[in-house]
Amino acid sequence: MKLYMVPLAPNPTKVMLYIAEREELGVQMSIEQIIVNTVKGRHKEPAHLARNPFGTVPALELDDGTYLVESLAMIDFLEDKFPENTMYQGTAEEKGKARDLERVIDLRLGGPMGAFGHATNSPLGRPPEPEKAAQYLQSMQTPLDYLENLLSDGRPLLGGDHVNVADCTLQSFLQFTRFVEADVFGDRPLLRAWDKRYRERPAAQAVLKW
Repeated sequence: MKLYMVPLAPNPTKVMLYIAEREELGVQMSIEQIIVNTVKGRHKEPAHLARNPFGTVPALELDDGTYLVESLAMIDFLEDKFPENTMYQGTAEEKGKARDLERVIDLRLGGPMGAFGHATNSPLGRPPEPEKAAQYLQSMQTPLDYLENLLSDGRPLLGGDHVNVADCTLQSFLQFTRFVEADVFGDRPLLRAWDKRYRERPAAQAVLKW
C-alpha cells in the first residue's frame, strides 16, 4: 500500500500519526509514504487526480490498485485490515465514545482551527483577516472547554489510558497552528500538559515536524 500525503496538512498527518502509533503497538503495515508537493501544485496534476479526483491529500492506494480518499475511512479500513492491537478497543460503548470524541475534535474544532490559521498567518499567502480570526477563535471555545473537562479526571490521553484516534486528530491540527505561530489553548493547563505529553511519544517524534 502507498499513502500519498504532505507532512504539514492535518488530514494526512492524522493518518501518518495513526500508522506510527499502530507500529508502536507492534503492527507492521508496510505502507510506503509518498509526498505530493502541494506548494508546486502536484495535487492538481493528472497523476494525482487519477488517485484522488478531488485533488486533495491524503490518498491511500490499496493492494488492488484502487484508492481511499478520506482520512477517517483510511483509519477505519486499517483497523479492519490489521485487526491485532487496534486503536479502537473495549466494549461497543467504549468504541462508540472513542469515535464520538474523534468526530467532536475533527468537526467542531479542527475546521475552525485550520481556518483560524489561514486568517492569521496563512502559509498560502492569504491576507490576514482579524475579524474572521476572532470568530473562528470564539467558535473553538466550547470544544476546547469540553476537552479540558475530559482531562480533569487525570487521564493521560484524550480517551483515557490508551492512545486514541482523537489524539492523532487533535495533534494533526495543532501542528498546523504551531506552523503558523498561533496558540489557541488559552488558559487551559490540562490541554497544554496533554500536548506536551503527546509530543514526547515516539510516534509523534517520528511524524510531527513542527
